[in-house]
Amino acid sequence: MGMFNSLRINASGLTAQRTRMDVVSQNIANANTTRTDAGGPYRRKEVSFEPLLQSRMEDLADGIIHQGVRVAGISEDRRPPRMVYDPGHPDADANGYVAHPNVEIVREMADLITSVRAYEANVTAFNASKNLFLKALEIGRR
Repeated sequence: MGMFNSLRINASGLTAQRTRMDVVSQNIANANTTRTDAGGPYRRKEVSFEPLLQSRMEDLADGIIHQGVRVAGISEDRRPPRMVYDPGHPDADANGYVAHPNVEIVREMADLITSVRAYEANVTAFNASKNLFLKALEIGRR
């Protein structure tokens, strides 16, 4: 494993968590959007991750080395919209119900906090690696 792999792994985690924070922010911003260009209410989006793998037979018996994480995709949550009785709303159906996004603010805030904590952990690990490299350079100068 190369000297800078730890930095690359942490950087991939930072990028992935930043994408997750962006999607959560989009979900929160659209929590009350009852009409989109596609028709119907906004649908909550979810981020899925997958490991970055590198095959190197000489390093491990199974030949797989984890090289970080990446965003595998952003998908729509398939849960049905929340139906709210509001016959005066312009998007109300014939029965007076309005389809609201399937976004739950409490769930989004929990996802945001989790993502921020993971981002902070990657920053801490990145800085620890950087400090180790600096100490190694100091030792080499002596």
